[in-house]
Amino acid sequence: MSKPHLRLSGVHRHYGEGDRMVRVLEAADLEVQSGELVALVAPSGAGKSTLLHLCGLLESPQAGEIEIVGQPTSKLGDRGRTQLRRSTVGYVYQFHHLLPEFTALENVVMPQIIAGKPQKAAEERSMELLDLLGVAPRASHRPAELSGGEQQRVAIARAAANHPRVILADEPTGNLDPETSDLVFEALKSLIRNEGAAALIATHNYDLARRADRIVTIKNGLVVAHTV
Repeated sequence: MSKPHLRLSGVHRHYGEGDRMVRVLEAADLEVQSGELVALVAPSGAGKSTLLHLCGLLESPQAGEIEIVGQPTSKLGDRGRTQLRRSTVGYVYQFHHLLPEFTALENVVMPQIIAGKPQKAAEERSMELLDLLGVAPRASHRPAELSGGEQQRVAIARAAANHPRVILADEPTGNLDPETSDLVFEALKSLIRNEGAAALIATHNYDLARRADRIVTIKNGLVVAHTV
C-alpha cells in the first residue's frame, strides 16, 4: 500500500504557558489516503482550524511529525515549509476570496502563472477544472457576476490548479444554502476523486459529512473516529 498523502503522528499543539496553557492536540494521529475525503466535525473551539493549519503547514506543532506525500516536515525551515505548501497543498476557505477584477478563468490561471506554468497550458488546465466543476460557461465572468455556489466552485478550481496532493477546506459550504451546498460538495468530491488528492474538510453540516469516506472529530486532544 502506498504512503498516505497526509499523515500526522503524535502531534502536540498548545497555546500559552503555565496555568493559562490551552492544550488543543495531544499526541494526535491522522492519515488521509490519495482520493480519500475525510470530514472533520467538532464543536467550535475544539481545534478544527488549528488542525487544518497544521496540516497545511501554516502552523508548527510543539512535538510530533506531519508528513506531506511522505515528506517529513518537522525539520524544515520556513522556506522549505513554504515551498512544500505551495507545491502540494490547496486550501479552500468559507469565503471564496476571488480577486474581483479578474474573470473566473483568470482567477484559476493566476496561481499557475506564479508557479511558472506557460499561459496556454495554465488556461487549458483552468478550463479543464472549471468544466469538471460545472462552471466552464461562466469562465469569462467576474466574481460579482457569479452566484455564491459558482464563486465557491471557482475557488475550488483555483485551489486545485497546481495539482495539490492535499486539499484542505474550512467550512467550504458554510455561506451557502442547502441546495447549493450539495452541489458544491459533490463538485469538490468529484474533483478529489478525479485528481487523486487527499482531502480533509472541516464542516458543521452532518448531512454533507455523512457523504465523506469517513468522519473524524477531536476529543481530548486526539483525532478519533466520529460516530453519528
